[in-house]
Amino acid sequence: MRCPSSEPASESDEEILDVDATAVKPVERLEELFSDMSKNLVYLCADDPVQYFDWNVSYSKASILGVEKQIITINDQFPGPILNTTTNNILNVNVHNNLDVPFLLTWNGIQQRRDSWQDGVPGTNCPIPPGQNWTYSIQVKDQIGSFFYYPSLALQRADGGFGPIRINNRIVIPTPFPTPAAEFDILVGDWYTTGHNELRASLDMGSSILNHPAGILINGQGPYGSNFTVKPGSLYRFRFSNVGLKTSINFRIQNHRMRLIEVEGSHTLQNYYDTLDIHPGQSYSVLVNADQPIGSYYMVASSRFLEPQLNSTAVLQYAGLGGVTPSFLSSQLPPGPNPNDYTYSIEQARSIRWNLTANAARPNPQGSFHYGSINITRTIVLENNAATIDNLRHYTVNGRIFVYPDTPLKLADYYQIPDVFTLDAIADGPSEVEGAPSAATSVVDADYKAFIQIVFQNPEPTLQSWHLDGYSFFVVGMGEGKWNDSMTSFNNKIDAIFRCTTQVYPNSWTAILLELDNEGMWNLRSMKEDRRYLGQELYLRVKGNGAPISPRDELPIPSNALKCGRASSLP
Repeated sequence: MRCPSSEPASESDEEILDVDATAVKPVERLEELFSDMSKNLVYLCADDPVQYFDWNVSYSKASILGVEKQIITINDQFPGPILNTTTNNILNVNVHNNLDVPFLLTWNGIQQRRDSWQDGVPGTNCPIPPGQNWTYSIQVKDQIGSFFYYPSLALQRADGGFGPIRINNRIVIPTPFPTPAAEFDILVGDWYTTGHNELRASLDMGSSILNHPAGILINGQGPYGSNFTVKPGSLYRFRFSNVGLKTSINFRIQNHRMRLIEVEGSHTLQNYYDTLDIHPGQSYSVLVNADQPIGSYYMVASSRFLEPQLNSTAVLQYAGLGGVTPSFLSSQLPPGPNPNDYTYSIEQARSIRWNLTANAARPNPQGSFHYGSINITRTIVLENNAATIDNLRHYTVNGRIFVYPDTPLKLADYYQIPDVFTLDAIADGPSEVEGAPSAATSVVDADYKAFIQIVFQNPEPTLQSWHLDGYSFFVVGMGEGKWNDSMTSFNNKIDAIFRCTTQVYPNSWTAILLELDNEGMWNLRSMKEDRRYLGQELYLRVKGNGAPISPRDELPIPSNALKCGRASSLP
């Protein structure tokens, strides 16, 4: 439990404190278990360390891909600062919004166990108003791996505001690979020279301006803008995240193979890959041996399933003898897969498996959870589609175009405010939908502790990417055509990868299994930002059977919660 303390907040940007439990004052009320967030204090009564981050979000001017643009920086950094932590730590991230518009950060892949109040999406949080600040209090409970954060409002991700997250193992939990000499975070993604306000306005008018980006960035830089220096003979870890708006990326390193070790918090079978497809919202970790002759080598990020293909490059540079590093970059980039080869991509996806003998964030093997033996209590088939209404483009899930009300769904549910959303406004399958597409604030009422199957059905000719907040899930099947019940028998019930973002190939389906063990209001969204903005998302309300919610299952509303809409004046 988190407890109040008289210790002052740290002045440093990042500091870890070990809390002396004997100094904690007794409490009588549940609310007193939480710190005074206006002082940016969060403490834990046990041994979990606390980290403090003070982030200033502001605009800056930058010339990227040869075009000057107003970008969003955090502490004057683009990309933003790394959030480097260890599993079970408490993170207090005080975000100062110096923009002229509301702002929110979401933590892509961080499960926010029992605490969807900290999720940072508009269905759970009121935005931080211009000129104000708000402190997120996040415990990275029982998680390890590679993730990222980004702005969740109004296509602001198109202007930056994103950064990497590392969650490290505790020392007592060994990793199933050698300790690398160093680690590098690599954020790749498409880039538009048009700002987020103009992009949003164009989408509102029905434009397809997001169909083709201006280029691909590697850590906020165009071609040859990023360099990574390694020592000959050493082993390195590279953490990749696709932070772009909608484009799948293929990454490769000239003359070097990548040994996959982790996907969004799960240790994998350690297969070697010459190239790696990273779809929107996904994160991977690989090990690379610096075992080539001393010199410089291309690192290439290429667009997938896009014509014409876009390429961006960085340089892997070996530290030479005597401080002199010879450079002999070849004139040709190392080849990748055919830009439109879906077969290559789906076969690679199927080859990524869970390492059943590796430890996770707790000292037990990942494979000790035998998900394949649990009975499925509910199957939900979610079909994405495009719709045109009044000559404007929209995107649907089971015939519903998601619209946000004036009050976050989490606040409305907590205060029992009527007519904000209707449970089960979206059907469990596309076959149950009647009539033309319609707008709705779609919330699926899901039972706490249920074990369900979700099938993403994609009848369209473009790849989709889906992310679920609050959870990881088992990606148990992918196939062509239309899914039906008989295909469940082909599910991988042994070592399917456990992750939070999955792709769905054109005219295909992807099935996931999910244990609903995390109460809250959780966003399920397309990670292709134009589709999400134009309606392709929904929420899962995971709740018990009507009994009062225990703080063991879900934390109460934080004392510093922002209020807006019809909750503005509520206590």
